[in-house]
Amino acid sequence: MHIRRIVHIDMDAFYASVEQRDDASLRGRPLAVGRGEARGVVAAASYEARQFGVRSAMPSVTAKRLCPELLFVPARFDVYRSVSAQIQAIFARYTPLIQPLSLDEAYLDLTDYLGAYGSATLIAERIRADIHSETGLTASAGVSYNRFLAKLASDYRKPDGMFVITPAMGPEFAASLQVDRFHGIGPATAKKMHALGIQTGADLRAFDLPTLTRHFGKAAGFYYGISRGIDERPVVVDRERKSLGTEQTYLKDLRDEADALDALAIIAAKLWGQSTARSLQARTVTLKVKYSDFRQITRARTLPFPIPSQKALAEAGRALLQPLFPLNPGVRLLGLTLSGFSGQATSESPANSQMSLFPDTQTFMPE
Repeated sequence: MHIRRIVHIDMDAFYASVEQRDDASLRGRPLAVGRGEARGVVAAASYEARQFGVRSAMPSVTAKRLCPELLFVPARFDVYRSVSAQIQAIFARYTPLIQPLSLDEAYLDLTDYLGAYGSATLIAERIRADIHSETGLTASAGVSYNRFLAKLASDYRKPDGMFVITPAMGPEFAASLQVDRFHGIGPATAKKMHALGIQTGADLRAFDLPTLTRHFGKAAGFYYGISRGIDERPVVVDRERKSLGTEQTYLKDLRDEADALDALAIIAAKLWGQSTARSLQARTVTLKVKYSDFRQITRARTLPFPIPSQKALAEAGRALLQPLFPLNPGVRLLGLTLSGFSGQATSESPANSQMSLFPDTQTFMPE
């Protein structure tokens, strides 16, 4: 049987760790990368800050309330991209099959590239050592026979750790975990699973494929597989991305205008971080709104130049959402998507450009 050797490398608190590396006065202190003002959002948090419950995408005011001593530093994405390029170059020494997920994590397929090492585990250790010696940063690694388990493994002994899930371990490891920890199962899906009595991978495994399909549609096959430690997805190199989006389902419907705009600002911050990590520049932004009655609205605007900043993206989302007030009924989901990707920004799209946004399209779709 052909067994794949997949490694998932995940840098430890990457943005915050770069800042602490470059400024000795920040080391050992609770640190947030982002803006500390009233409408600011945490882009990343150091492990010292995480001990207080500070997390990425959290409003800055909430983070300060949890950790009054929290220090904020502005993001330096040019520096993060430069360090990421160093790390990618290290990966390329060991395999050409690399699938970056962001600036700070990637899948590596070592199946046919074990070379003199003869072991994916030894290569993963060597990669971690190279990263530390050449960048001064730490990385965690997961080694397994598929992508799903490799990603779970990299998170198992963070920070600065490594874990291996063998084919013999895989099915029971997946069965033992809470479904909330499964990569690929978000909060809304986890809540739906909980309502069906599915708390763990073992509970999920107890459902046959037809039953899962009735409840989860096309995703059922993926859930059926991962509950058994099965994931056939390959490591994909140079995949062209058509769109990039993020959305959030809320346990309590959003009705207040200020609450909805704050929630959208958090989504914009998260999406901007994702697009910047992938060096993507988009001209089209799409707003998705799902009401409590499951009516869904999307609105989009295509600009003549790439969106230049997180602030501009947030303003774009705000302009698309504003005409929908008052929110009646309440909103259960908000999302933003970027598309229409292009190359580098030109002189026609300076960072201080003002955008005039008017919805180009509006569609109503039942779920």
